[in-house]
Amino acid sequence: MANITFFEKTGCSGNARQKALLIASGHQVQARDLRDRWWTNVGLLGFLSGLPVTQWFNANAPAIKSGEIVPEELDEFTALALLRDNPLLIRRPLMQVGDERRVGFDAQSVNTWIGLCDVPTDDLETCKHG
Repeated sequence: MANITFFEKTGCSGNARQKALLIASGHQVQARDLRDRWWTNVGLLGFLSGLPVTQWFNANAPAIKSGEIVPEELDEFTALALLRDNPLLIRRPLMQVGDERRVGFDAQSVNTWIGLCDVPTDDLETCKHG
């Protein structure tokens, strides 16, 4: 069993499904709204380091979907500034267990990391509205 700090957008149905799976798998989840934290470059890079900039962003964010922000065109410094200024652009969830931090919820990767009771094959990062 892991004790997970889970940074989410409170009220997001996708984050609710992710948390439910973690809890059903016996983990303790301490949910935090990522909008309530003052993010720094160092704080964000603790979760994002090693990933391409394109994987730092929430693909479902309106500014991404509309093409207003194109992650493929951003350098690391500009991307971090955008994420700090608008945390809803951050790919969710951000998860921390001990000193290890992760971004996103690929069920197979989470299962390998901390274990899941069931590894769903559907995409748990995509928002499902309605």
